[in-house]
Amino acid sequence: MAATVGPESIWLWIGTIGMTLGTLYFIGRGRGVRDRKMQEFYIITIFITTIAAAMYFAMATGFGVTEVMVGDEALTIYWARYADWLFTTPLLLLDLSLLAGANRNTIATLIGLDVFMIGTGAIAALSSTPGARIAWWAISTGALLTLLYVLVGTLSENARSRAPEVASLFGRLRNLVIALWFLYPVVWILGTEGTFGILPLYWETAAFMVLDLSAKVGFGVILLQSRSVLERVATPTAAPT
Repeated sequence: MAATVGPESIWLWIGTIGMTLGTLYFIGRGRGVRDRKMQEFYIITIFITTIAAAMYFAMATGFGVTEVMVGDEALTIYWARYADWLFTTPLLLLDLSLLAGANRNTIATLIGLDVFMIGTGAIAALSSTPGARIAWWAISTGALLTLLYVLVGTLSENARSRAPEVASLFGRLRNLVIALWFLYPVVWILGTEGTFGILPLYWETAAFMVLDLSAKVGFGVILLQSRSVLERVATPTAAPT
């Protein structure tokens, strides 16, 4: 069902501008980088904010929004937000995995859990009954907790075998991801898409925008400002023998 964008569009436009500026900044940071392994981090991080900027633009202009009837109530659902997360969160995890020196199995596990988490979250948002919405939210949140368990366990173990400065940068980024990603299901359940409805759509949209900018642009700034650390990642002798 078609829906229109309301006053919350101000936050969607701020998100569009913020992600675009982040993309331009990362492109500028990547100029002159010739090492292919270092380039991977810049390419991945640039795509994260580029995709997010496009999806925020879609939401701000009314393309990425729909209306779902839950009982007698019409909920405005920004489905483009889930499309954004479906592509950008695996890329964030790929950045972390490359930094930690993870193997393919660990990367596949993280990305598989992530896609499952976002997919079930989207089902929760688009479901038409309160019970189904909460059930799918719980499944999605369970996937998130499992993902964070792998992040804190296996991936952190990989990072500890790297050079100290690489392990330190990984720890900062991992902690940022954990802190921010924990807040997403909280905002969801407290907002219009959840059961409590404490956060109206205007402030729910603002909260998701702040989380997105922090988790994407903030993450990228911390990662790509640490060029000397990325050089150690790109150098085979950076890992202890």
